[in-house]
Amino acid sequence: MEPIGTEMDATSTPGGGAATSGKTSHWRSVLMLGFGTFAIGTDEFVLAGVLPEFSRSLDVSVATAGQVVTVFALTCAVMSPILATLTAAWPRHRVLKLSVLLYLLGVVGTGLAPNFPGVLIAQVVAAAGAGLYIPAASVTASALVGPERRGRAIAAVTTGLTAATALGAPIGTVVGSALGWRATMWFITLLTALSLVGVLALVPRVSVAAPGGLRQRLAPLGDRRVVVVLATTLVAFTAAYVVYTYMAEVFAPATGGDGTRLAVLMFAFGLTGTAGNFYAGTLADRFGARLVVAGAVTLLAASLVVLPFATGSFAAALVITVVYGIAAWGITTPQQSRLIALNPTSAPLLISLNAAFLYLAIAFSGVIGAVGIGAVGARWISLIGAVVAVLALALSELGHRLAKHGSTSASTPAI
Repeated sequence: MEPIGTEMDATSTPGGGAATSGKTSHWRSVLMLGFGTFAIGTDEFVLAGVLPEFSRSLDVSVATAGQVVTVFALTCAVMSPILATLTAAWPRHRVLKLSVLLYLLGVVGTGLAPNFPGVLIAQVVAAAGAGLYIPAASVTASALVGPERRGRAIAAVTTGLTAATALGAPIGTVVGSALGWRATMWFITLLTALSLVGVLALVPRVSVAAPGGLRQRLAPLGDRRVVVVLATTLVAFTAAYVVYTYMAEVFAPATGGDGTRLAVLMFAFGLTGTAGNFYAGTLADRFGARLVVAGAVTLLAASLVVLPFATGSFAAALVITVVYGIAAWGITTPQQSRLIALNPTSAPLLISLNAAFLYLAIAFSGVIGAVGIGAVGARWISLIGAVVAVLALALSELGHRLAKHGSTSASTPAI
């Protein structure tokens, strides 16, 4: 066990100056932390691509199988702040090792699970590791570089999630369609093992000050403006992930059940979504985050209305998936900008809470999608998502009005 407080500040020399000779190696460390996020995100997103085979293998319905995504996301949302609080006094390097090991244990357990309950238990373990890793990796990355590069370092880590959507999930889908869903788990196991080796070999120990108490971590929720913006994230991403979670079923007419075709759709969703996320940040800087969020949510609702009529052919499905991906991921960066603008000094806490609400959205989408499949069929569940997106737009505008008038709760804690 490493003694608490023995980590060195990787961004300074003993004399207090910037360690210029280590800049390149520090960015290698940041990219390795991003690779860990890529491995974690691949598990979270890939099950959407192997859901039909997964459900048949474990003898459960597609709607029931989709609850694996719900359980994973809900565990991340709930356990992330709890585990972060319990390990707040630990060196970040130790937290990173524990989180990757937990995640690795969960993925291996999923691959070996004999039945559906066993898969759920293993995914809870994996999700606990994921919920612990992403905040720790973001904080570590920001400590490895100078203050003027911290935003880019955190973006490099979180880009691992979009890369998982664009690359990891499609590759895992192809592997699963050819060799079975358990082979997909072994693919993720390999990625995670490489991530663990990379953390041990390339990520230095850094000194990081982190808020210790759960109360302090949840303190921003005392501001009504923050709550409404977080609610916008929750509802908007619930709308977006209703379709993504059950993508294999929704686009089955277009893909004919072919895993490679489904992987192409997932790749298109992730790649264009990554571009949408990047350019949404640029547009937010130019026109304001509120307008960009409103535009993205409106485009999301429109694409979800059109989507059922584009599942009959692969070409039409590909076009609507591109539009859907741009709209869904175009919400992320502007929402973070809105939160930071409300209280810049609490940016790390606000971004952490936004991530927790995003995981809650994924959990809710799994449940709503399952109910929708039973009620109207997989083809039409996007219309449910469109209704939810309209609600997100209303919440976004409410958040703008509260921010404009500076309306906060009288009991807003000082941070």
